[in-house]
Amino acid sequence: MTCIEKLREAWRKNNSLVCVGLDPIIKRFPKHMASSDEASVIFEFNKAIIDATADLVCAFKPQFAHYAAEAAESQLKQTIDYIQSEYPDVPVLLDAKRGDIGSTAEMYAREAFDRYGADALTVNPYLGRDSLEPYLSRADKGVIILCRTSNPGASDLQDLLVEEEPLYQRLAGEIACEWDTNKNCMLVVGATWPDQLSKIRLIIGDDMPLLVPGVGAQGGSAAEVIANGASQAGDGLIISSSRAILYASDGEDFADAARKACSDLRDEINVAREAL
Repeated sequence: MTCIEKLREAWRKNNSLVCVGLDPIIKRFPKHMASSDEASVIFEFNKAIIDATADLVCAFKPQFAHYAAEAAESQLKQTIDYIQSEYPDVPVLLDAKRGDIGSTAEMYAREAFDRYGADALTVNPYLGRDSLEPYLSRADKGVIILCRTSNPGASDLQDLLVEEEPLYQRLAGEIACEWDTNKNCMLVVGATWPDQLSKIRLIIGDDMPLLVPGVGAQGGSAAEVIANGASQAGDGLIISSSRAILYASDGEDFADAARKACSDLRDEINVAREAL
């Protein structure tokens, strides 16, 4: 089963477009989890969150830097292995935003897909198609390409006009028409830009999934995301939330609180889907 097929099945099975971002910040962990070896608690924390939310999500998205900064790459591998073992129907999207050329890009692909076993990887397209070929050629894996990001400075480059067309729109069209030969591409589009989200959906059509960060802590609206980015079938989106779910409580009930926050977001999204 390819990553995209796995994602579509998770949408259906769990009736969910929610993706939980596994972005550990040790200083925000519940106090009862304190340890002399701080990095060792990351898997314990992640496992509790995963077990509490796995039936409510369409994907999990660990963010690589949150592990590398703590010298906790082994905890990242353990986390992905656990999801693949216990919840094999839920795809794992490794958020590393890789972007390089030649043999280095090939090594990054091997790291994400062979070492860590991720189903998909976020990548930066700034260096052009050849820099993404090691990922695009893995037909069974997902390639999640930055397109219109959620940060305030996104317009500095992404809105620049190329032959009277914003660069992000030109990129979306190029990916849909030329790069997605294995039908394994997805795009990152921030929830904070609903108008741009709508334009991108029109450009790429219904088949390509969109990873949408920025709902919750960054101020994006789930209802606006659905109205502007959903496919005609009411899916097509991976709506990511990290801090609002992971740190819904700093007490011993953190996993229960995470489950409620995740369930509430799923319900909010599904109400908007029903209104389409």
